[in-house]
Amino acid sequence: MRGYLTLRPGKRFSSFHLHKKTIWVTAAAALLTFAAAVISLGMGEIKLSPLDVLKVLIGIGDEQSSLVVWQFRMPRIFVGFLVGAALAAAGAIMQGVVRNPLAAPDILGVSGGASVAAVAFLLFFETVSIKWLPPVAFLGATLIMFLLYALAWKKGVTPLRLVLIGVGLKIAASAVVTMLITFSPFLLQNKAILWLTGSIYGVSWSDARMILPWTVGLILLAALMARRVNIQQLGDDISKSLGSAVQRDRFFLLLICAALTGTAVSVGGEISFVALLAPHIAKQLVGPSFGHALPLSALIGAMIVLLADLVARVAFSPIDVPVGVFTSAVGAPFFIFLLYRNRHR
Repeated sequence: MRGYLTLRPGKRFSSFHLHKKTIWVTAAAALLTFAAAVISLGMGEIKLSPLDVLKVLIGIGDEQSSLVVWQFRMPRIFVGFLVGAALAAAGAIMQGVVRNPLAAPDILGVSGGASVAAVAFLLFFETVSIKWLPPVAFLGATLIMFLLYALAWKKGVTPLRLVLIGVGLKIAASAVVTMLITFSPFLLQNKAILWLTGSIYGVSWSDARMILPWTVGLILLAALMARRVNIQQLGDDISKSLGSAVQRDRFFLLLICAALTGTAVSVGGEISFVALLAPHIAKQLVGPSFGHALPLSALIGAMIVLLADLVARVAFSPIDVPVGVFTSAVGAPFFIFLLYRNRHR
């Protein structure tokens, strides 16, 4: 137990074992994510040094810098952090439950369900306030997860059936989205395509307030189920022999995954590969234990979105490129690498 820090708040009846390496790596990831946020807050048409940004954050910055940071840039940075964390946590849950390194909400159709709902909303409810788009996308992700689970059910749900049916649902969702965009007016086509690419352009503090409780609450709920995810990774037979309610736990965990995905997609659109990439990096750093990998995955996912959004804002200024373009540019080669590495499994 040398690698663990033991806490005994209850003296006799309770104790917690914290992995020291996980603590240090997670702290380093949090520091790097904060640094990425500070740098991003200072970049734009009005450039601010990291020192100026830090002064604003602690309340001693000048009025102009404070306006730029808090009103113009901070909502986008904060939403990017939450979106990245939610997507990465959803990916960590799905990979743990499905026991497949290639599993992710955007690959197994959950994000596709949110996309169908969002594009249909833009097409058929043009006169309705755009504020209803996030809950509609959330509902689409949840419904596709229920459909995925129902179609995969045959005296229980196995990871293999979830993967096969999930890929099929993703293809079907993409076809529906393409058909909807084809028959939509030109202006709505542009809006739908931008949303599908994935972008946090134009978000506000209201968007941040809307997804903050969902993101934090669902990640904490997933963390409380860490032991059940670890048991799921041992296989169904061993899990049952240990007294785990495999199907109930799997359904509940996948529901959390769908809710996290819907939360992120409802504001950021379909940002690809973050849910696939972040958990893999976390597991390489701290090992496969879900309790160790989940918080680190969330931080890495947030960092990926923040850095991708920074490049999207400044690389081709004044054009604001969707953040999903850059996450796909990094994630697609990584996905091909995973396919190659697991070709004999």
